[in-house]
Amino acid sequence: MNTLKIEWRHLDVAGETCNRCYDTGENLNQEVKRLNRALQQQGIQVEWFETKLDDTQIPQSNAILFNGVPLEDILNVTVSKNYCGSCTDLLGTDTYCRTITFEGEEYEDIPAKAIRQAAYKVLGIDETKPAPAQNSGCGCNSSKCC
Repeated sequence: MNTLKIEWRHLDVAGETCNRCYDTGENLNQEVKRLNRALQQQGIQVEWFETKLDDTQIPQSNAILFNGVPLEDILNVTVSKNYCGSCTDLLGTDTYCRTITFEGEEYEDIPAKAIRQAAYKVLGIDETKPAPAQNSGCGCNSSKCC
């Protein structure tokens, strides 16, 4: 079975993370479940793990890598940053965190759609290709039935 490894990097302060990182983690968790359901029949398994960062690594926080390649190197995504009130509360100092511009919109969390598109692109699979048509008959091989 082939495996796609996804790494999620995020700030961790005594087991807590900021709101935008939390939302990215939720999106990633749900999307990995969907990807595994969709790709299992093709012999592909998707695994994810997290790398917890400290306050000296904020520029790397809220990033996702696919087999070691950052999302922004896979898709047409622009990385920027803006003020993060949640990190500011966690760290006690004004903090500016990663944002991405994806499909013309700025996101503070990484949306599931971007995660899905990057996964398919890394795997070299066209996600828009329709699934093979299945026989809608009952299986009796009769032309008169179904």
